[in-house]
Amino acid sequence: MSDYYDTENVPLSKAELLRVLDTVDDAVFVDDAAGNTLWINTACESLFEIEREKVVGVNVDDLEKDGIFTSSVAKMVIETGLHSDLVHQNKSGKRILSTGVPVADENGGIHFIITTSRDITELAELESKLEAARDALKELAGDSGFAAADVIAISPAMRDVMKLVKRLTELDSTVLITGESGVGKGVIAEVLHRYSARRGRPFVRINCGAIPENLIETELFGYEGGAFTGGRKEGKPGLFEIADGGSLFLDEISELPLKLQVKLLQVIQEREIVRVGGVKPIKVDVRIVSASNKDLYTEVIAGRFREDLYYRLNVVPIYIPPLRERKEDLAPFIASFLEKYNAQMGESKRMSADALALLSEYAWPGNVRELQNIVERLIITTRGTFIQPEDLPGFIRESRGAPFLRASSNGGGIMSASGIYIEGMSAGGFSPETDSLKNAVDAYESAILQNAKARFGSTRAIAKALGVTQPTIVRKMQKYGIEARG
Repeated sequence: MSDYYDTENVPLSKAELLRVLDTVDDAVFVDDAAGNTLWINTACESLFEIEREKVVGVNVDDLEKDGIFTSSVAKMVIETGLHSDLVHQNKSGKRILSTGVPVADENGGIHFIITTSRDITELAELESKLEAARDALKELAGDSGFAAADVIAISPAMRDVMKLVKRLTELDSTVLITGESGVGKGVIAEVLHRYSARRGRPFVRINCGAIPENLIETELFGYEGGAFTGGRKEGKPGLFEIADGGSLFLDEISELPLKLQVKLLQVIQEREIVRVGGVKPIKVDVRIVSASNKDLYTEVIAGRFREDLYYRLNVVPIYIPPLRERKEDLAPFIASFLEKYNAQMGESKRMSADALALLSEYAWPGNVRELQNIVERLIITTRGTFIQPEDLPGFIRESRGAPFLRASSNGGGIMSASGIYIEGMSAGGFSPETDSLKNAVDAYESAILQNAKARFGSTRAIAKALGVTQPTIVRKMQKYGIEARG
């Protein structure tokens, strides 16, 4: 099959094709076989800070000399005749990923070259934040030597948490970790054990809410042979015995039944347990770390948790804030999870700046655990190399309040989801007999931008209000002849 494209049978005119290319978000550069610029789209003007009429006919060598970009992927294509990728910079220092593709003529030679480019500055910053997270964790760790994979701690709140954790690795105090579900309470418990003097002994974890009430006692304290029908005749050690010399992590401690709370209190005080059905005390040396996503003191007031046990467990409290309150940690977490799951699945997926912006604005009710699951899902389901906003789950895209039009209740205009009221326009103002859909959409879009400019002023503020990137706003304002600033 020939690589030559038969443009004569394409049901679009050249002008229509160029209009299509002018609407895409990626920058598009079209060069001839000698590297002379034939055409660029509006996104390209914005990304490389150039004007179409001033670069058409200019050779890539001259564009390089003028500092428009640091090197040219089109030159690589001309030299090799192959599809090529290049990371370079524009004149403002933004990092740009460009892909050049040769389009063959009927003889198999290069007819022209199409280059698509996008800004990956934020992606590069994402990766640098991950490195910063590793450096920060090493700085916090000091001689204890926390590994970079243990905890992401860029935000001031998590840095304070890790400073406390570092001190606690040198002590043997009972610790209570609190925070919403999914914030990483179990990770902190493991770090406390891994870098403590008990690190060579077992770390045993039990979820007090995941085991039926009639079984949790035997799980914790074990049982003697013959204690009940169906049990092992030789008996079974409990988790306290298994954790002897190490640490026992009691997750969701608030779910522990009241009758077992009494027995746990005795174990903490006496440092010994008695198996179910037994009478002989067994000495145990265990550091107890507990965790709860509930306010235990509120549970005490409600009569669901023993006050004396609460004070025994709450010797040193650690509170882990939710992810929405430590957004500085979000990008490094994403980079870390991308690295992890790309390696596991043999992929090389990367996060686009627009997708990252959407993820940054989501509230993450499931915290780090939810973020980890979403990144794993995106690597599996995304087709391209870059994860784009359209690849994100709908509930994340919609949570931003992406701008869509709905009729205002007063009938005198339309309202965008971002709260921008457009006076004098209505959802019913479009007539299919007199207007094309494109003209109506353009009119609405132009009106939104004009009203947004009057309300917010700068392109940065407009972009934030409408839930898109600043280059998108600049490009669209240029399209409608609206003066842009800032």
